[in-house]
Amino acid sequence: MRQSKIAKKIGAALMVLVGIIIILFIALFVWLIINSPGKPQPFVDAQGNIIANSIAEKGYIDVNGGKLGFFIKGRDINNPVLLYLHGGMPDYFLTQQYPTGLDSIFTVVWWEQRGAGMSCKAGGKDRKVTIDDLVSDTKAMTDYLRSRFAQDKIYLMAHSGGTYLGVKVIARYPELYTAYIGVAQITYQKLSEKLAYDYILEQYAQDSGKQKYYEIFKSHPVVITEPVPIEYTRIRDLAMHDLGIGTMHNMKNVVTGLFIPSLLFKEYSLADKINLWKGKAGSGISIMWNEMMQHDLAQENTTFAIPVYILHGTFDYTCSYQLSKQYFDKISAPAKGFYSFSNSAHSPIFEEPGECIKVIKENILNR
Repeated sequence: MRQSKIAKKIGAALMVLVGIIIILFIALFVWLIINSPGKPQPFVDAQGNIIANSIAEKGYIDVNGGKLGFFIKGRDINNPVLLYLHGGMPDYFLTQQYPTGLDSIFTVVWWEQRGAGMSCKAGGKDRKVTIDDLVSDTKAMTDYLRSRFAQDKIYLMAHSGGTYLGVKVIARYPELYTAYIGVAQITYQKLSEKLAYDYILEQYAQDSGKQKYYEIFKSHPVVITEPVPIEYTRIRDLAMHDLGIGTMHNMKNVVTGLFIPSLLFKEYSLADKINLWKGKAGSGISIMWNEMMQHDLAQENTTFAIPVYILHGTFDYTCSYQLSKQYFDKISAPAKGFYSFSNSAHSPIFEEPGECIKVIKENILNR
């Protein structure tokens, strides 16, 4: 009899717990809907009026059988157009917390590439997205922008894994671009992962609180002559953020640094937010990961017909700062420049936006 009463109490408590969980889930869903209007924020003056000649647009174009999504933001549509190529995942949502200031000197096009974010469904189910697909898409986006804004050439900025694509694009279609700006320029990513692995292992060997992760890394070494172990890739981001060598020097983990900010981003609809992480889950570290593991840009693309500029954070091990500098030294271009950011890791345009804008104004736009 007593056991029956205890069972009833436990059952009642479980029902209350389930009810609370359901209520919290509904509240979270409602909160997400409220915080996901999915409309680009316009540029307004002190009185709240939209600034003349500014642009704040969210749209899609049909390219090679898929809808490619993008945001266009700029305070003056007469400014030069800049097409931004993201890395492993679209990162425009970070501009809500970390304004870049790029929209004050460019009309910036934050394009979300095939298979990612707003363009997630353009990836296709029957085949993988290839580098040739992305090069072709980039040219189509470029031609669309050149026509729409009546500019013969535009600027191309790429970040992280997007810099691999960017280099391939300017090598093939230099006539379309005024200059190329690589942020955290990739070189030979397999060697970069080796350098990151060595650094992580060294740091964790000295930290008694990280012995669990030290043993995992030690058991799955990154070796140039072998495929990068999946066990390493599963926890590399955790370690990189922990050590300040990941997305940003002061960003300590993916959840608070990326996931939550993406949920808070008002210019995304709820569907956009779901597709952002759906695309990321489907592509892993990068949709071009296998391609980048097999190629060394320093052996393939060093001569360019347009100016090339590189912005790189000194703490960056996601795409090695050291290898980027070595690659830059091999580059031959009409003009070139390498700019280091001592308070940044992988994302100086978000970490030190003022310094980046200063560099771009003084050394790139004025040439």
